[in-house]
Amino acid sequence: MFGGGGGLNPRKMKQMMKQMGIDVTEIDAEEVVIRTEEHDLVFEDAEVTKMDARGQETYQIVGEPSEQAHGELESGDAGADADSDEDDDGGIPQDDIDIVVARTGAREDEARAALKANDGDLAAAVDQLE
Repeated sequence: MFGGGGGLNPRKMKQMMKQMGIDVTEIDAEEVVIRTEEHDLVFEDAEVTKMDARGQETYQIVGEPSEQAHGELESGDAGADADSDEDDDGGIPQDDIDIVVARTGAREDEARAALKANDGDLAAAVDQLE
């Protein structure tokens, strides 16, 4: 697409992306978890970049994941801090509530209710509140 085999300097690349309406943001992530049907992929200290191309957000994760069985985060030491924030009356993780609040501007109780109504599905909860 840009030709030349990688000789483009980063400043020029950033300038071109901005002209095309692509905004790139580095995210200071401590941990990224990708939950699959079989297991969780956990990235510790991953480099995360968010690209916003005219409203379409794309996230890039660079790092080495560890593979963990489902539930290992909840019972293991690594996830102990995050899980202590879990809601007592439904098991909705505080992190999920925070994500829905950040995306929609809804109050925490509205985000929690939307997550419960959608069986913890973040995308569906966000859609419901937008």
